[in-house]
Amino acid sequence: MTMLWQPDAERVSNSQMTAFANWLQAEHGLQFSDYEGLHQWSIDHLDQFWSAVWQFTEIIASQPYTSVVEDVDQFPGAKWFPGARLNFAENLMRYRDDRVALIALQEKRPRRTISYAELWTEVEKLASAMRVQGITAGDRVAGLMPNIPETVIAMLATTSIGATWSSCSPDFGVGGACDRFGQIEPRILFTVESYIYNGKVTDCREKVAAIQARLTSLEATIVVPFVDDTPDLDSLSDAVTYGEFVAAEQVIPLTFEQLPFDHPLYIMYSSGTTGAPKCIVHGAGGTLIQHLKEHRLHTDIGRDDILFYFTTCGWMMWNWLVSGLSTGCALVLYEGSPFADDGYILLDAIDREGITIFGTSAKYIAALEKQGFRPAISHNLSSLRTILSTGSPLLDSSFEYVYRDFDSDVCLSSIAGGTDIISCFMLGNPNLPVYTGEIQCRGLGMAVEFLDDDGRTAVGTTGELVCTRPFPSTPIGFWNDAGDSRFRAAYFDQHPGTWTHGDYGELTGHGGVVIHGRSDAVLNPSGVRIGTAEIYRQVETIPEVVDSIVVSQEWQDDERVVLFVVMQPGLTMTENLADKIRSTIRQNTTPRHVPAKVLAVADIPRTISGKIVELAVRKVIHGMEVDNTDALENPEALDLFKDLTELADL
Repeated sequence: MTMLWQPDAERVSNSQMTAFANWLQAEHGLQFSDYEGLHQWSIDHLDQFWSAVWQFTEIIASQPYTSVVEDVDQFPGAKWFPGARLNFAENLMRYRDDRVALIALQEKRPRRTISYAELWTEVEKLASAMRVQGITAGDRVAGLMPNIPETVIAMLATTSIGATWSSCSPDFGVGGACDRFGQIEPRILFTVESYIYNGKVTDCREKVAAIQARLTSLEATIVVPFVDDTPDLDSLSDAVTYGEFVAAEQVIPLTFEQLPFDHPLYIMYSSGTTGAPKCIVHGAGGTLIQHLKEHRLHTDIGRDDILFYFTTCGWMMWNWLVSGLSTGCALVLYEGSPFADDGYILLDAIDREGITIFGTSAKYIAALEKQGFRPAISHNLSSLRTILSTGSPLLDSSFEYVYRDFDSDVCLSSIAGGTDIISCFMLGNPNLPVYTGEIQCRGLGMAVEFLDDDGRTAVGTTGELVCTRPFPSTPIGFWNDAGDSRFRAAYFDQHPGTWTHGDYGELTGHGGVVIHGRSDAVLNPSGVRIGTAEIYRQVETIPEVVDSIVVSQEWQDDERVVLFVVMQPGLTMTENLADKIRSTIRQNTTPRHVPAKVLAVADIPRTISGKIVELAVRKVIHGMEVDNTDALENPEALDLFKDLTELADL
């Protein structure tokens, strides 16, 4: 692994990670020579560590906790911060001044800003209207919403009351939305009449009407005018505009319901590509303390920062982004295509808004490189301090591209975790160097290991990602899961007492992590386990290829590796190119990694949050049906993999 970047002494000295270590020394007499020592202490002494995070980040609570964790040896079953009473929204709204809280950027729409004082006023008005509507703690409120300020306001108003928020982006189909919201029975739905993506306006009213017809629990639908300032809502039942809903003469002063640490805050959803989406319930306190740790210590976010993450409201990174309000920074909310304005819209925003932390997907970074963007030349980027990447493993070539063509003096933090824990197992660190292809470190308080096929800790090799000790953002469970049977089966049956996450990877010699892909998509030709990312890293270096997906095909009582690629416009697959791809993979991995078949396709199916669906493609090439295609952004792409003569058993 090549070291690509190392923080200078001033940056290390001024980081909040260093401030936390100094605080531990001053308050508790603890001293650590390096991050590995601090991390080991954090998992050996969970109660001391999480108590220290609570104090250092100054969590607001009306009642203190009686203990940090009960039944710490029960996993699942550990109970965090019993006795504490708090409110999630109150912690995100701790500032009430004239500093900018939200910067809204949209395709073909004016820029908007909202200060912390204005945010308070807007949340107060909406929470008052929701209380008049009869919403109380424990109710569910749903949002089929774009990434705009009203979505943040709706979430904060909902959670200030103690109701539970759940959202999807408006590009979800009727089936996809109802598969999710139908399980949790929301009383209110927030939505828009239309949205814009890549210059195209999509009217949502017909879809919303169909959703209303299937969600019998709905009592009101609140429509935020997005494209049309005065939308016609006659086709909808029990629907009013956002402005009409909050237009009361008397506003109930904003108060924050004080609730237990594990009170349900969010309901998130699994992708739903292998069955009905799982409704994952996350607690208020666990989400809050985990995000505060990740934002302040691992990402070094403070009041003077401008935080951006490209995300929709159907991806957990939206929830992660919005928690940044607790640090007092300004959030940039972008709604639209990341490649609008000839691909420059997000790069322009870095300079125009002074973004200091720029979060995106690994796919976006790879696409910039493929399309020849050189931001270091075309843009100033002087404000930029950190680039965050997640969604899939960041490839070696993307690491090198960032430091060569994007910004040579930036902390490139690949991070990984998931919707399941609404946070990360592996994170960045402002005090550590960046190595090619490597996540910088395991998160504090997260006892991450990799297990081999025999269930033993994998040393110097790959294995299944597990977490061996409890953590506060462990989900409360699944919605309507009697006895937690499905919840336990999803994460704990494979290795009882240990969280099994479903990723395949390894620890590196200097404390970093490399993720090789999802463990359920691991290839296994002749009994040799291969992570899909190991192949993607090589294919990404082929200039003729835009995108790829690799799966295994059952073949002659074994399985073989099949690689599908999307070609650059105007190019076609040739035997010479297929040989070039195979040769590149063989030279940089092993002969076992070399695909038996290399086939060109026009498109690759992805979830609405942009993740490729290897399991779905594997099903299709074996003649199996794929359930819940509403979870896909482009379900029609699956047809490209049906009945391929090139894969026929000859």
